[in-house]
Amino acid sequence: MVDLDAAIGYVVAHGDAVDRARLAWLRTGQSPPADVLEQAEIGQSPDGGWPALWGADVASVDATCFRLGELDDLGAIDRPAARRALGWLGRSQRPDGMWEEDASLAGIAPPWAQPGDDEAKLYLTTNAAYWLVVGGPNNGDDQHATRVARAAEAFRASLRPDGSWPSFLVAGWLGCAVLFHLGWFYESAQIQVALADRVPEMTPADTASLYAALRRVRMSPEDWLLSAARKRLSETQRSDGGWESDDGAQFNVHTTLTAIRALR
Repeated sequence: MVDLDAAIGYVVAHGDAVDRARLAWLRTGQSPPADVLEQAEIGQSPDGGWPALWGADVASVDATCFRLGELDDLGAIDRPAARRALGWLGRSQRPDGMWEEDASLAGIAPPWAQPGDDEAKLYLTTNAAYWLVVGGPNNGDDQHATRVARAAEAFRASLRPDGSWPSFLVAGWLGCAVLFHLGWFYESAQIQVALADRVPEMTPADTASLYAALRRVRMSPEDWLLSAARKRLSETQRSDGGWESDDGAQFNVHTTLTAIRALR
């Protein structure tokens, strides 16, 4: 069984002010201090996205989705900064319903966000569509539902007969969340079967992200996939209460907060 008290203690002991504010929001709905929100929103480009590197001029789809995740954990998804970011994401959708990083980012983008790479394009499409679903439409945006549906159709068209997808693992659960939200339950179930086969070997970070994303679109915690993911989290929680990140020890608090969001 997961020890949530130990996980909370880990964040308190090892997190910074933003991490502790995220924890307070996730536990009690306590609004963050103004300086924490300013820190979380800093660096936003005039067009509404966030660049991948500090001070850069070109906004990044991947970086903007990451920032939206942090703001969501602070209860700030309806603040002006997040609404501008969601508007930028919507406007950045390609005519084929997908998303891709600006070509100028080719030299610095990680493998999962490389411009011109089909696997990266599918991942970015599921990520952007997921945050459009979570954030909902901006006032006056009559294209929101169309954008989400076009992205979902592009992802659905990529699925293989066995429910797998030609992209990174994370694209599976983000795409599954979008399809589930739209009520495309057959396709969503296909993906869940494919994901369930992977859960026993998933890293703690992937397991927490999967669980959190699917719970955010109101999939029942009693769903068989989420039951398997919960078991995996109980197996991988460390003795200090935290979970390991795939990106180094400096991100262990972030992974632990994602698990807390999923399991709260």
